[in-house]
Amino acid sequence: MQEQAPQTQSRSTRTARFLNYLHRYKNLLRRRWWVLPITLLIGLGIQAYRIINAPPTYFSIGRMIVSIQLQMSQTGSVYREELSNFLTTQVALMKSDTVQSRAVERVRRVKPNLPAVPVTLAASISPKTTIYVLQVVGSEPEYVTAYLAACMEEYTNLKKEMRATTSETTVDGIMKQLAVLEKELKNQEEELLSFQASNSVVVLEQQGNSAGSYLAQLNRQLADLKREFSLLTLLNLDQNLERQQKKDRLPVPTDDKSPESGQVVFLSQEYQKAKQEIQAKKFELLEWSEVLKPKHPRMIALNDEITRREKLVEVFKQQSIEQLENRRNSLAVQIQNLEQDFKKWEVTSLDVSTRMAHYDRLRADKKRTQDQYDRLLGAMQTLGVDKDINAESVTVLEKASPGRPARGNTAKALIIAGIIGLLGGIGLLLLVDRFDDRPASFTDLQDSFDEPVLGQIPHQLSGDKKSDIQLIEQDDERHAFVESYRNLRSSLLYMATEGKRPKIILVTSAIPSDGKSMTTANLAITMALSGSRVLLVDADLRKGRLHNQFGLKPAQGLNEVMTQELRWDQAVQPTTIPTLTLLPRGSLSRNPGEMFLSQKMRDLLKELAAQYDYVVIDTAPVMAADDVTSLSPHVEGVIFVIRAGYTSARVARAALDLLYQREVDVLGLVFNGVEINASEYYYYKYKDYYAETHTT
Repeated sequence: MQEQAPQTQSRSTRTARFLNYLHRYKNLLRRRWWVLPITLLIGLGIQAYRIINAPPTYFSIGRMIVSIQLQMSQTGSVYREELSNFLTTQVALMKSDTVQSRAVERVRRVKPNLPAVPVTLAASISPKTTIYVLQVVGSEPEYVTAYLAACMEEYTNLKKEMRATTSETTVDGIMKQLAVLEKELKNQEEELLSFQASNSVVVLEQQGNSAGSYLAQLNRQLADLKREFSLLTLLNLDQNLERQQKKDRLPVPTDDKSPESGQVVFLSQEYQKAKQEIQAKKFELLEWSEVLKPKHPRMIALNDEITRREKLVEVFKQQSIEQLENRRNSLAVQIQNLEQDFKKWEVTSLDVSTRMAHYDRLRADKKRTQDQYDRLLGAMQTLGVDKDINAESVTVLEKASPGRPARGNTAKALIIAGIIGLLGGIGLLLLVDRFDDRPASFTDLQDSFDEPVLGQIPHQLSGDKKSDIQLIEQDDERHAFVESYRNLRSSLLYMATEGKRPKIILVTSAIPSDGKSMTTANLAITMALSGSRVLLVDADLRKGRLHNQFGLKPAQGLNEVMTQELRWDQAVQPTTIPTLTLLPRGSLSRNPGEMFLSQKMRDLLKELAAQYDYVVIDTAPVMAADDVTSLSPHVEGVIFVIRAGYTSARVARAALDLLYQREVDVLGLVFNGVEINASEYYYYKYKDYYAETHTT
């Protein structure tokens, strides 16, 4: 749930911001709706002026079609169209400066009496066809017809010149390439003949085959000898003799005629036979040892016989070791000789292979050059046929029509001009709104200020434009208006502040006409209606008029109290609200700032705070006079009024900064004059609820 809360808040913020922009632009359009008709009329007027003063124009239309067959050569045409971009390429070619300049010259040459006029050439492709539509527009009917006909003719001529130029260029290129290939082919033939004269190809092939066969045989023999040498080196005597016995059971190779092999076989047999006889005598000695004593002549004779035979086995063993060593040495010599022989034949085989590879490369180069030569020669032979058979790719389908008056679509032109005018007006409105920093909604206010918003006061109209808005009464029927001030009162009574609640409250604004005095009076009335003893002080000694709003006569007031001409309790006047009294401004003063800085003012505020629950003070605007900045440090809290769609955010921020420089405690903002149909204002939506409550 904690993770979903930020997402929900972000979504609701985006929705509120969108609705705020929608409402802002709707109000902008409602206030400045006259901009759109003016820009619409300007656009229509400009377009109408252009239509009326435009000279008469005429147009001529012609059509050209793409031929179906573009290429007839089997080996490849010299001139080939790029089919993927063919259609658009031809349009660009028709509208090229070359074609149009040639067309102008052609008309001047063919029809010298025809005056030249500026014309416009347009070329397009009919949808789903290969037909080009050419149109020329100008002020002279005969000239546009002649010009279009000249354009079509000069385009065809230019295509022919391009084909001819391309063919001639290709012929020259082929001839040069054939000469190069012919020379290269001749050199390759001479080089091949020279090689064959100094080398017999048949002999080289035979030498290569025989050398390969003999090398394979030498390689097998060398592998067998190395394997035998490795076994003799790695195995011990008994293992070698055992391996020799197994080998003796196999047929003897015809190529193994070495005397060492026969001697090893004989010694192996004698050695094995002597070992077997020793084992037999030892077994016989073991049997006799069970019945005879060790010193018995029979036992002594058997021990002597075993000793003699062991010495004989040792002699056979030593001889076998020597014979095996000789065998290894012999194998090493044979391996060395075979390796030398293998290297010699390997060099011979490599030389033969190199010469045969060179011969094959000469033949392949000659064949490749010959094939290229034959292909170019075939293309050269078919070039003349292609030039005569291949038809023009784009031909004339319909000649240029006679010049006809161009009837422009006046309605369409006016509609487009009107749309452009409306878009210009909308852009102008958006530009004006971009530089307008006056907050018109609660979202705008939050974007511009960090201070808390204590309440939103709806916009209220007076019955008479010359009179002020009527103050709140006991049973006032302006439910949304009254509830907004009750909400402001609750914000002050229950605001989250440390210590005691502010009793001396000053209400001000940045500039005049922000609704500061009306807000001050209605706030004081609302607080008095809740049962609190409230004193409303008119501290605007320059233009204060709270006495007029309460219907009281001008009398002595704050100015006389500050000049010590009168006590404050003698200057206050009762109002229609029993718990609300008013201290009017009294006579006008030119320099009230000095009075507010005096100790007299501080003592007066302390005395008033002791006698009343709340003291609400109305002052001059911050940016109009220095009175507020002189008086505000003596109060316990300041309420700053901002009028929706009227007060500049930049000016209001400057006024708040002046208050903060005096270390004034700004309790919050009051957003005055809010449009009741705004998406962020809700009291007006439930007006039926108040009416039902009243009737019941």
